Parts: sequence; structure tokens; C-alpha cells
Amino acid sequence: MRQNSPGAQNSPGSRISLGARISLGVRTTRAAVAAVASLVPFGVIAGLVVGRAGALHDLDERVADRLHESASAHPGLTDAMLWWSLLLHPNTFRLAALVLAIWLARRRETMLAWWVVATMAGGGVLGGVLKLLFGVHRPDFLDPVARATGYSFPSGHALNAALGTAVLLLVLLPRTRGRITRAALVAAGVVVPLITAYARVVLGVHWISDVVAGLLLGLAVPAITVAVFQGRRVRVESGRAHIR
Repeated sequence: MRQNSPGAQNSPGSRISLGARISLGVRTTRAAVAAVASLVPFGVIAGLVVGRAGALHDLDERVADRLHESASAHPGLTDAMLWWSLLLHPNTFRLAALVLAIWLARRRETMLAWWVVATMAGGGVLGGVLKLLFGVHRPDFLDPVARATGYSFPSGHALNAALGTAVLLLVLLPRTRGRITRAALVAAGVVVPLITAYARVVLGVHWISDVVAGLLLGLAVPAITVAVFQGRRVRVESGRAHIR
């Protein structure tokens, strides 16, 4: 029977495997922390929604009424938010993710391309399922400035804005040079989801709890999928290293 020599433990393949595992541990920990930091407050809001908590209901009503008054008094604001919601529809982020995935696949970064597709698709499906499970009705005004169909919790626009920008940032930031450019990308990644969430409440088609939950879920999904795909990537690379 053939036995490995003591020196085999220090072979290049072993070092690659060890380094990959250490890197996986660090990245997985970061992803887990990000997921928990997003899922815990989401769970709290979801629990309050299910329990029909009076405090959350009152907050939703007050914010909705105040922003509806503002939208009614400022048609320009309403038009701007309508255009924003139209241009930054969930399908816009899905299309951007698809283009990004194709670009990655052409560069032979297949696993990363699959991560982009799986994350966007998974987040979209999860959002739709949760809407059906919670069955929260949208705000109803006598003089609405906009209309939307379906249930409202969590907000699909807010979820996909946070999800899409997170995916784009995670892929593009490591490839971007220059502090100013990187800072601009991060700023856009923060501002775009926040304005999208604000627009949905101003237009009277979502409660504030809907959009906050959507933003949190949009951050949690990529954090979870990063951990899953990191594990898969390290297993593949470790296997290749041992083959060599």
C-alpha cells in the first residue's frame, strides 16, 4: 500500500487547499454576519406584520399619510418618482444582472456568472413567495397618485434594487481602480435602493414597513449565496490542486 511521505503535507497542493480554506472561513464569516445583520431586523418586522402590531400599523399609516400629502401637493415630485420606479423596475436589475452574467461567462468566470443568475433569480422568487404568504394589502387612498396590483410585503422594487446593486457592487468593485470611481459606485449602491424605497412610499403603493423589509431581504440574499458559492468554489479549487 502506498503511503504519503511526511513532506506531502507541505506540497503545493496542500498549501493551496489550506490557503483556500482559510480564505473561505474569513469570507464565509463575513457573509454570515451580513446575513444575520439583515435577517434579524427583517424577522422582527415580519413578526410585527404577522402579529398585526398596533405600533407598526400606526407608523405605517402616519408615514403613508404624510408622504401622500406631499405627493399630492407636489406633482413634479410624483412624476419624478413615477419615472424613477419605471426606469428602475425590478426587470431593469434582472436585465443588468443577465448582461453581467453573460459577460462573466465569456470571460470564463462561469461560477461567478452562475452566482449572479442564482442570486437574482432566488431573490425574486423569494420575494414573490413571501408576498403570497404574508398577504399584506397595499395602502388605499381616496385620491391615489399611483396604483399597483398584488400584495405589498415585502416591496419587490426595494428588494430588487438592494439585491441588484449588491450583486453589481460585489462583482465590479474588486475590478475597479481609483478611489473616486470606487466611492462613486458605493454611493450609487446606497442611494439607488434608498430612493427606490422612498419612491414606492411617496407614490402610495407601499407601506414603510414593506420597503424596509425589502431592503433588508435584498441584502440578506446575496450574503447567503456568497457563503454557499464560496464553499463550492473552494471545494472545486482544492480538488484541482490535489489532482495536480
